[in-house]
Parts: sequence; C-alpha cells; structure tokens
Amino acid sequence: EFPPKSSLDKKVFGNQDSSITKEHIEMNMDGYSVDKAFKNNRLYILDHHDALMPYLRRVNSTSTKTYATRTILFKKYDGTLKPLAIELSLPHPQGDIHGATSHVYTAAEQGVEASVWQLAKAYAAVNDSGYHQLVSHWLNTHAVIEPFVIASNRHLSVLHPIFKLLQPHFRDTMNINALARQILINAGGVLEITVYPGRFAMEMSSVVYKDWVLTDHALPVDLLKRGVAVKDSSYPHGLNLLIEDYPFAVDGLDIWYAIETWVDDYCSFYYSRDNLVEGDTELQAWWYEIRNVGHGDKKDEPWWPEMKTKDDLVKTCTIIIWVASALHAAVNFGQYSFAGFLPNRPTVSRRFMPQPGTPEYEELESDPEKAFLRTITAQFQTLLGVSLIEILSRHSSDEVYLGQRENPEWTTDAEPLAAFERFRTKLMDIEKKIIERNNDKSLKNRQGLVKVPYTLLYPSTSDNSGVGGLTGKGIPNSVSI
Repeated sequence: EFPPKSSLDKKVFGNQDSSITKEHIEMNMDGYSVDKAFKNNRLYILDHHDALMPYLRRVNSTSTKTYATRTILFKKYDGTLKPLAIELSLPHPQGDIHGATSHVYTAAEQGVEASVWQLAKAYAAVNDSGYHQLVSHWLNTHAVIEPFVIASNRHLSVLHPIFKLLQPHFRDTMNINALARQILINAGGVLEITVYPGRFAMEMSSVVYKDWVLTDHALPVDLLKRGVAVKDSSYPHGLNLLIEDYPFAVDGLDIWYAIETWVDDYCSFYYSRDNLVEGDTELQAWWYEIRNVGHGDKKDEPWWPEMKTKDDLVKTCTIIIWVASALHAAVNFGQYSFAGFLPNRPTVSRRFMPQPGTPEYEELESDPEKAFLRTITAQFQTLLGVSLIEILSRHSSDEVYLGQRENPEWTTDAEPLAAFERFRTKLMDIEKKIIERNNDKSLKNRQGLVKVPYTLLYPSTSDNSGVGGLTGKGIPNSVSI
C-alpha cells in the first residue's frame, strides 16, 4: 500500500505512517504513475522503520546519531532497482505518543542536493547493515538453529535416520556460537562497538525474534511474504518472481528444491507410511523438545508442523538444512566482497543530517567528502568491522560443502546412497547454471555496476581441493563460522 503504513501500536507510538507522497517519486519513474507502477509490480520498499523506531530514542542517547529509514525503489526496464526516495524519521521531541518527525529526500546528482542524497543513502545503509548482522545473520541462522542441534543430540541416537540426515548440518555450530557469545555479541563486544544499536544490539535482535515463525523460513514462503513473488501455476514450482533477475531468489530456489527432493527421497525410504512418523518414539521425543523446550515461548503457536506425517517431516528437515547451509552462506560469505568498503556500506552514523544555515551544512557544501566521512563509521570502528567481516567471509580449508559427506560410509542403505548421489549431481548441474547466468549480459543484477558476479549460492559440491579463503562462493553444510 502507498504511502507505506506502520504496524507499531498507535496508542504507544502515535502515527508512524510514512510521509512519502506520490509527488516525491513520480518524477523519476520513467513515466509511470504510482498506481500504474503498483499494478505492474515495479515499486518496492526497504523498510527498517518499525524495527528501529522503538529503540531510536535510546540509541541516539549514545554516540550514535541515526534515523529509522524507509527506502522506495523502482524496478527499471532492465530489471535493476533504482532508489527514488528515502525517508529519515526520528521520535517526536515531545514524546513517542506524538508519532514520528520525518523528512523525505529524493535522488539528486548535482550540487549540495547530491551530497544530501549521498548522506540519506548512508543512513539507510547504516540501518540495513545493522539489521543484516543482528537479524538476517545472527538471529535467523546462528541462533535459531541451536534448539535443533541440542534436541537432536539429546533424543536421536547416532543410528537414527534423521540424525544421519541432519548431523552434517550441525557441524561446529555450537562451538562457533559459544565463541560468538564470548567475543562478538557479548556486552562491550565487537558487535556492540561496530554496529549502530551499540549496547541495545542483542535486545533488538531478541525482540525481532518474537515474530519468528519456523515455516516462514521455507524459501518459497519467504519470497511470497516479502512480496517479491506470487503464486502462479504456469511457472516452475508454481512461483513467479516479480524481480526476474533476483540472483538470491533464482539460485536459491534451485538449491531449495534440490534439498527438498533429496530430503523427500531419503525420508520416503524410512517412512513409507505416515503412521511410521507418528509411531517413532525417538522422533516424537525430538519434536516435543524442539517445540516445548527449545521454543517454550512459542509452543502454542498454530504454525508448528504436527509431525504426524512424512510431509511434516520433509518440510521441517528441508527448512533446517536450508537455514544451516544455503541461507547462512548467502548472508555470511559475501560480507567482505559486498560490505568491505565501509564508505559504501557504513555501520554507524555519528551526526544527524546537516540542516541549512548550520556550520555542518556549510561544510557539506564546501567539502562534501569530509562531511561524509565525519558522519559515517569512525576509523577505529571501521578497521575493527572490516577485520571482522573478512574473517567471517573466509571458508576454512576443511570445509564440507552441500552434497558432500565427511564419511562416505555414513549409511550402508543402497536407496539413500543413490538418492544422495542424485542430489550431488543436481547440485553440480546448478553450479553450471549459475555460471551461465553470470555470463548472461542481459542479467544486470548478476554482476552489478562493479562487475562482482553473484556466486554466494554456488554450491561448490564439485570442489574437493581443500583450499579455503575469500572465495566468495560455496555452501558449507553447516553454520560453522
């Protein structure tokens, strides 16, 4: 809907709806009206407003000075997205109940307006980089996989078929998470120093978790929920991508359905009838702990699979494997490539937008580069942050990628071994398709303006070299860095 609406409680936060109007954006929409753009699926939003606004007054009481942002983007004829307007919002000075005070900035290429637009994009990037690290990365992969690891080790014997299926996807996860709690996400740790929420970082992540839904992490469901796909039976797998050249979605769907097919083939061998799922006491004890202990605060949610049928089991295991492998690879291993140059993706802002008539605005007019650098992440924070994401983006030399197993004798059952070989072959076919897409000049988003090919979901199933490092590609089986 337009203008974008807020879901924050009006009794607490007042009117938080967007102040972006048609007049702000229609001048740069290639002749489209807002109504026509909506009908043609050409308007998109990057919306961090509601996630940040409840914390913004406290965040801005520290050395951070930032905004809650909304960014409106337009899909051009070549499939790329163009930012049209950025809304920067602050809590009302007279109290939260009075709503937000907002200012909308639109694209400009010349004069001080271009420098203001550059700063507006920086504030939006600050929001996005913090959300990425705290929610998309830490919460939605590292943290949420833990209850499944713990329950599997408590309730499934090493000979249980579901333990054998999932065990590769739990490798080193508890170790890396324990290390993260010691030096990265602890109070005063690296994350609090290098991202804008500072000491409120983990609290923000925890509050976002209250809206976590397991089944929403199935990739097709995620794409539908985010409004970048619609159901359409005439398309492969019944899903029409509205941004056709969306590398994460295109490659991700190939990976998702390969995993789903493998899991279905595997589970069908051991659970040929639904009553075998319901009658498996180890499996049921595993599922009871996941739902009632590992997620005790969410045990009564209606979205939990009942774990009474093979389909319930396949759906659940597919999501677990997807999150631990491909989703984590997509959000983690490209951090250095895409965010290693901090002026392009700052993690902190130290000053508010300069206002006309102030010394800061005069500085922006006379020396925009100096003003920009004095606003974004400071030098020490930059060095620390870049060092962190370089480490996080490295593959280890003993990486075990999707479609590989450490022990070739993990099972002696012929049908599961044959199904796994089909899975390996499918993943290697996907590798070839990804290379072909990246070589297709008509797909502008595969390389971007800086010519960095999208390979984060390149499985590397065929890679047995034992060479790690900043490869920018490869889907490890587990969350291990």
